[in-house]
Amino acid sequence: MGNIFTAEREHKTPALWQALLSFAGLVVVMAVGIIKFEVDPHIPMFIGVIIAAVMAMVLGYNWAEIEKMMVDGISKAMQSLLILAIVGMMIGTWLMAGTIPTMIYYGLKLLSPKVFLIATVLICSITSLATGTSWGTMGTMGLALIGIGQGLGMPVGPTAGAVLAGAYFGDKLSPLSDTTNLAPAMAGTDVFTHVKYMLKSTLVAYGAALIFFGVYGFMHASGGNVDASQAAVIMEGIKNTFHISPVLLLPPLVVILAIALKVPAIPGITLGMLVAAVMAPFAQTDLAIFSSDLELLHNGVNLGDLLSAALNGFFCNTEVEAINSLLTTGGLMNMSSSILMTIIAMMFGGIMEGSGQLAVIINTVSGRIRSDAGMIAATEATCILSNTVMPEQYISILVPGRMYAPAYRERGIHPKSLSNALESAGTVTSCLIPWNTCGLFIANTLGVTAAVYAPWAVFNYLMPVICLIMAFMGITVTKMTPEEQAKADAGELV
Repeated sequence: MGNIFTAEREHKTPALWQALLSFAGLVVVMAVGIIKFEVDPHIPMFIGVIIAAVMAMVLGYNWAEIEKMMVDGISKAMQSLLILAIVGMMIGTWLMAGTIPTMIYYGLKLLSPKVFLIATVLICSITSLATGTSWGTMGTMGLALIGIGQGLGMPVGPTAGAVLAGAYFGDKLSPLSDTTNLAPAMAGTDVFTHVKYMLKSTLVAYGAALIFFGVYGFMHASGGNVDASQAAVIMEGIKNTFHISPVLLLPPLVVILAIALKVPAIPGITLGMLVAAVMAPFAQTDLAIFSSDLELLHNGVNLGDLLSAALNGFFCNTEVEAINSLLTTGGLMNMSSSILMTIIAMMFGGIMEGSGQLAVIINTVSGRIRSDAGMIAATEATCILSNTVMPEQYISILVPGRMYAPAYRERGIHPKSLSNALESAGTVTSCLIPWNTCGLFIANTLGVTAAVYAPWAVFNYLMPVICLIMAFMGITVTKMTPEEQAKADAGELV
């Protein structure tokens, strides 16, 4: 056995069946683990790493070489890992300062009887942009809006579709979102370039969804007063807990300004965190500070509270459970699951790439593709297939991203075109699969199954379609300049 792990042997070029066997092993383990046993995807993904490593040994690689492949794979996602860590710290700080509660509070003020579905999209958009999480948005604002819609006599399907449109719009564009950071890391670009490039197709799909829900909502409006008691309770709870002021919107404005000025992601996000940290002690002088077991520590924010929130997140304890669920989040430790998932997935991707297994699959697929737009189509199809057979949103971004990044570089296509395709198909279609973790979460949280809400998930359907159409129009396919090509070939972010 020692020779298998240490001996220098001739490296074999993998056959297509060998590469597909590694992927098939990952698919089976992920499907069984997530669907049948309902476990988190981390350990099934690690078993996939073992399968890929065994296949690499069969191809003649020793353990030192395989270990280097894994380390190289992880290093390619290092910027994303750092951003995820800093974003976790920033969310905790923004909550402590009252920035996120202020954004949600003003978002709820948009509620209007005659434009309920549009308001639902906007409220969920603001909440998701502020928190960076579609799940948190659906589990709090979405749940409240489902109840309000029922009070209006609005069918639950359209209401849920409007919730999804806002939740996934924000999740797709927010620099606080893990998927928004993972996609550019897999493709080889930075998060701000990724977000700006996504605006082209995302705003078209979002505008079409707003028009659809506006027309449908107006046609079915009862004309009576909206039973906005749940939203009112949330607003009152937020106002009673935090000091609410437009001034507290300064931290996200600083991050937006950083994006506009092309400040790199890490210092831009850190700057937004520091601005909130400076404001917090002065803005939230009476804020109740709780420990992780919800024991009241004291009132008012000090430096120790900010350091704790940056590490462990903010702990909210009010009489309104929806507020507690939404605002008890953030912190470096709460990002650990996403960070670890990325590390394990990149171990798998590193082995598949380093042993030549990815290249065999990519060459087989890309060899049949005749156009750059066809690459976008293949990417989106792979993302949707991944959401179906490996039912976890992260995997639909991580695995296709690593698969197609080399092919995009060879064709001279800018990595932002790849990251846009990953999010346009991977992030937003996960909820359309009933057995995907996102579909299961929505069914359990909103009490609405995929069979009911999927026909109304207009934004989620339109996003990959519009991205593909715009690809054939040449809008979402961008060629790299010679300088960008050189950076991409050197493994640098473009």
